[in-house]
Amino acid sequence: MPGASECGACLADPPPFARLRAAVAYGDIARKVALKLKYSRRPGIAETLARFMNRHAGLFPPNAIIVPVPLHRWRIWSRGYNQAALIATALSRMSGRDADLHLLHRVKATPVLRGLGRSARARAMRGAFAVDAKGKARLAGRPVILVDDIYTSGATAQACAAALIRAGAEEVGILCWARVIRDD
Repeated sequence: MPGASECGACLADPPPFARLRAAVAYGDIARKVALKLKYSRRPGIAETLARFMNRHAGLFPPNAIIVPVPLHRWRIWSRGYNQAALIATALSRMSGRDADLHLLHRVKATPVLRGLGRSARARAMRGAFAVDAKGKARLAGRPVILVDDIYTSGATAQACAAALIRAGAEEVGILCWARVIRDD
């Protein structure tokens, strides 16, 4: 993207996604809002997050399909919903873009990543996502906006993006509510 800057780590080992945009930097307030959406059974908060995220939607290709980061079925059963899918649905409605909530599948249960280091997170996410044959046909040659609530180390986003690219996506961009900014 013209005018974009990349960190040294991204230049040395480029991620599989084309761009990353976050509505806010991760901090106390962003954390509290995300946790209320995830664990306090407050799905209406997804609408607010999507409103902030929609401000960045114009930075992605106009024909991009919105795809949420999927949860494993066990996590959906315990939580009752996928917060990224709720955000993606609201973002689709606000932006007028297509969304496909079932294009990307989590095929492997993964541990909770909180508390794990970068390399442990990446190992845990390896092979966790796939696109089935029907999804590949829908995806062929289209750009994707991958939606998630929090971007921490990039392990989840990179695993999702790699699966989408392997399945035929033209490119993948990440759009999230909050991004953890490290000082390193």
